[in-house]
Amino acid sequence: MPEQFRNDSNQYTTVAPMLSVRNGAQAVDFYIAAFGAQVLFRLDAPDGAVVARLALGSSQFWVADESPEHKNFSPESLGGSTARMVLVVDDPDAAFNKAIAAGASVVRPVTNEPYDWRVGRVLDPFGHHWEIGKPLS
Repeated sequence: MPEQFRNDSNQYTTVAPMLSVRNGAQAVDFYIAAFGAQVLFRLDAPDGAVVARLALGSSQFWVADESPEHKNFSPESLGGSTARMVLVVDDPDAAFNKAIAAGASVVRPVTNEPYDWRVGRVLDPFGHHWEIGKPLS
């Protein structure tokens, strides 16, 4: 295990965001179609709610139906998102276009930025912003 991922007690530590959404089953399908996500774990509740752990390459994130009773709200309930996901890929243009084809909306097209990144931003159908890009050097 890489040294930078070990904490003082020599244990492995990671952080993986959990995206709260309305209609988790559709969200999982979207992330598979838009980003090529792989499902590592999925729990479907009898009421239709979903909790899933997804992987994009070596990165992981979770998706779960919002649960207002636990103070977990989707961007749709909040009227916007409080965070952005940053997806670093070899070909930002292709990844951006794939996300748009799967149902994301353009927030900002992919361009070369003065801070040495090629990046654009999409809004997924569940209210989460995804910056898709790569460093240019």
